[in-house]
Amino acid sequence: MGEQPIFTTRAHVFQIDPSTKKNWVPASKQAVTVSYFYDVTRNSYRIISVDGAKVIINSTITPNMTFTKTSQKFGQWADSRANTVFGLGFSSEQQLTKFAEKFQEVKEAARLARDKSQEKIETSSNHSQASSINGTDDEKASCAGPADTHLKSENDKLKIALTQSAANVKKWEIELQTLRESNARLTSALQESAASVEQWKRQFSLCRDENDRLRNKIDELEEQCSEINREKEQNTQLKRRIEELESELREKEMELTDLRKQSEIIPQLMSECEYVSEKLEAAEKDNQNLEDKVRSLKTDIEESKYRQRHLKVELKSFLEVLDGKIDDLHDFRRGLSKLGADN
Repeated sequence: MGEQPIFTTRAHVFQIDPSTKKNWVPASKQAVTVSYFYDVTRNSYRIISVDGAKVIINSTITPNMTFTKTSQKFGQWADSRANTVFGLGFSSEQQLTKFAEKFQEVKEAARLARDKSQEKIETSSNHSQASSINGTDDEKASCAGPADTHLKSENDKLKIALTQSAANVKKWEIELQTLRESNARLTSALQESAASVEQWKRQFSLCRDENDRLRNKIDELEEQCSEINREKEQNTQLKRRIEELESELREKEMELTDLRKQSEIIPQLMSECEYVSEKLEAAEKDNQNLEDKVRSLKTDIEESKYRQRHLKVELKSFLEVLDGKIDDLHDFRRGLSKLGADN
């Protein structure tokens, strides 16, 4: 079945600078597709990424590899076979986390595949050793001496090496054919992706133009809404002002009505005012006369008080004289009584 993609994502690809071993060198101008591939024939895993017609990542996953997160959106791993360090920059932390989890999963699967392969090699080696030790009697009889044994051993080693070489050649031919098929699929996919990119670019350009047109339309509508809101505010202010003026007009009309009513009673008020003025003048004259009378009465009272005081003095003098005369009369009576007694 060849290689099959088992996980695909997009990221910016970097490689470590071979001269400094510190700085990152961009391997792609933009985000490209990065995929995990599983080779059923070889039971191996690879990370492959192609930018245009150039393969920028072809890294076989081994159990000794480690994927390290160096930031929230960047991760790296070292490939000793390629003698470089690959770095991937993702658009989100979630994509980085998924890629790292898949790397750990593939690494564990590669370790299990290696362990199974070693078990098969050890089992085959033990079986070969047992066969060589427990050889048939004919083989033992044919061993003539140490030199023949050494030559036979070397011959067996050469046969084994030749067999392994042939197997390796066949294996590499299969892998080369698989790579060719993978490259053909990747080339076809890249061509389809390029066509899709061109189509998406055209659609993006159309969408961008439509977006600009809609944005301009929205700006115009917002400006119109702003003008409408300003006009509504002005209308509201004018309505409030009209209501205030109408209220003031009603108050002025009420005041005018009151003034008209008052103007109707002004002649009556004027006549009453004249009558009151005449009454006031008459009262003032009466008051003046009364004041004159009061002053005259005060004068009479003062004169009367003076005469009373004078009369009191005179009355007192009269009483004193009367008392003297009464005393004289008493004396006279006593003299008469004495004269009568003597006679």
